[in-house]
Amino acid sequence: MRVRKRLIRFILIIQLLLFITHFFVYETWTYSTAATGSPWTKVFATMLSVSFVSASLLAFRYTSWPVRAFYKIAAIWLGWLTFLVLAAIPAWVVFGISMLMSIPMNFHRVVERLFGAAIIVGIYATLNSNWTRITRIALQLPNLPPAWRGRRLALISDIHLGHVRNGSFLRRMVSRILHEQPDAVLIAGDLYDGTPLDVERAAEPLRKLQAPLGVYFIAGNHEQFGDDTKYLRAVENAGVRVLRDEKVELEGLQIVGVSYRDSAFPAVLAATFRDLKIDRNRASIFLTHAPDHAEIAEAAGFSLQLCGHTHLGQYIPFTWIVRRIYGQLAYGLSRFRNMQTFTSSGAGTWGPPLRLGSNPEIVILQFE
Repeated sequence: MRVRKRLIRFILIIQLLLFITHFFVYETWTYSTAATGSPWTKVFATMLSVSFVSASLLAFRYTSWPVRAFYKIAAIWLGWLTFLVLAAIPAWVVFGISMLMSIPMNFHRVVERLFGAAIIVGIYATLNSNWTRITRIALQLPNLPPAWRGRRLALISDIHLGHVRNGSFLRRMVSRILHEQPDAVLIAGDLYDGTPLDVERAAEPLRKLQAPLGVYFIAGNHEQFGDDTKYLRAVENAGVRVLRDEKVELEGLQIVGVSYRDSAFPAVLAATFRDLKIDRNRASIFLTHAPDHAEIAEAAGFSLQLCGHTHLGQYIPFTWIVRRIYGQLAYGLSRFRNMQTFTSSGAGTWGPPLRLGSNPEIVILQFE
């Protein structure tokens, strides 16, 4: 009962924020004699303000195509709303300055241009979220087994199969990876979004994803919001090996996969590494979902940490916030003390299917 009350309170807070945000954008647009808000405009603005919460509540209960379409439209609008807010703020700043300095200003003309630019940016960000890049990274790892010199490894994360991304999206990702002919494939969690879905059918394209040294998966936070059994079973039934806090040897290269739930707790993560007995004299890779607790992985002697989770914020201004939170580990190739790290921005999206200031990607690591 307490959890339910907290959830209801959270939903109400989000809805209140959306009401305020929509009111701010609406008042910005109608604040002048050039744009008078009609009753129907107010009704439409009110409907938009409740669309995302309504779509999200429906999406967590139903899987029909009208619900999926409604959720996708509402999610896109939520992202565009962010750009409209960012456009409205400088409009009021300019208006305030013009009032203080007694400079004549056509406020609505300024708003029209800024809002027009915001919508154009929103359209680009929506299209960009569907343009998956191949990111190529050359790596040198100490004590790399001779068998791995010149070999390639594919990393993909955060596909988020659900109401926005589905089996056709995963089939495209599988096709892109197979075209690169990697020696092994690592999937760093959040294959699923967590919304109602036929998980077995959604994972079916993974059957075609094959590599000489195997395909490996670790659970992300979206698989482990609750019981992850159905998700992990679907991945295994598709022929992918799920790493449950374990180590595999791929021709001398040590690869350790730890699920999000266990990697989130420093004591549990450190104990897992001790049990797995990492050989510090050979190259090793730590596959995890989020770039958390890199100091524990580095202390355990890992050569390289691979992860996703951040999405690099997906779109501005959240890209700036993510960089503020994770620093150098927010995205890309970095070095943490004696360990190299690579954080992927992911292939899919969560929430608004937009990308601005980040790109969806599949990562190909070449060992030199």
